[in-house]
Amino acid sequence: MTAMKTLLVAFGVTLALLAAGLVAPKWLLFLVTMAASHGLAILGVVVLSRGGGATFGQGLFFAIGAYVAALVSLRLGINDAILRALLGALAGALVAGMVAPLLARYRGIFFAMLTLALSMVAYGILSKWTALGGTDGFNLPRPTLLGTQLATEHADYVLYALTVVFSMIASLCIAVYFRSSSGLISLAVRSNDLRVEYLGASSRASLAIDFTLAGALGGLGGALTGLALGHVDPQFAYWTTSGEFVFAAILAGYQSVAAVFVASLVLEVVRSFSNLYFPTTWQLALGIFLLVVVLFRPAGIGSFWVRQRRAPRPSLPDEPAPAVKVKPVSHQGAAT
Repeated sequence: MTAMKTLLVAFGVTLALLAAGLVAPKWLLFLVTMAASHGLAILGVVVLSRGGGATFGQGLFFAIGAYVAALVSLRLGINDAILRALLGALAGALVAGMVAPLLARYRGIFFAMLTLALSMVAYGILSKWTALGGTDGFNLPRPTLLGTQLATEHADYVLYALTVVFSMIASLCIAVYFRSSSGLISLAVRSNDLRVEYLGASSRASLAIDFTLAGALGGLGGALTGLALGHVDPQFAYWTTSGEFVFAAILAGYQSVAAVFVASLVLEVVRSFSNLYFPTTWQLALGIFLLVVVLFRPAGIGSFWVRQRRAPRPSLPDEPAPAVKVKPVSHQGAAT
């Protein structure tokens, strides 16, 4: 798919979602808003896994974005929803950029456990810090949009539209990154990081870039989630939150950006309806669904519409090449 075609499809999907939101019920608006905002954090996990990194700490940046979007309103009086979301993304990127050089030295389970440790440290600090509400967290004031106070009957749709637009812009940016030289190097690092080093590129720098992008996406997703919920708490940084992001990332695969948001929507739908009808065993439904995908579609649901590109096999000539006559070697005169 060409860049222009991708842009047109993204623009059309955005307009369709914005138009559908005008007639959708509030519960559906909220569900899709959560799916899109969580999808941004999941996209960060996919970016990192595509480059060979495994993270169990995406909840760290998810919480950072949510808390920053809340604190700039309470402490600095910044209520604009767009600015608060951007500040959440910036905070996630800054924190990720600071720890990326350290984490990029490790691979595999060591990298994953370090990300999990950082996330749990943040969870412990937020839980014990009474100035930030402790384990209960705190509520957020209703945001404004471009200096306009949001009315109660329109607030849900405005936050829905804002989340959809941010998600589409972020998706296009990541799609461009995947096709860039840095994105292709990242994909090569996943296959063979030692060969990438031999070719003159830095696998550590590539992993650090992916980790910073994951932090920015996690911060943006956390900020939008906090704005939609109107509440933040330390659960944003807990390991189960990161586990849900990893679950959806495995479900989506790394071949398609759109598959990430489809997987996030599937997760939200299954969780919402399963929690309604059998609240104590809804995780069982998710586990079975993931097992089916891993067994029968290990490349993720994105592989349904994205196929691996293979180099074409050379075509055979129409007429066989003439046989080469080989003169037999005479054994006369050989030493006995």
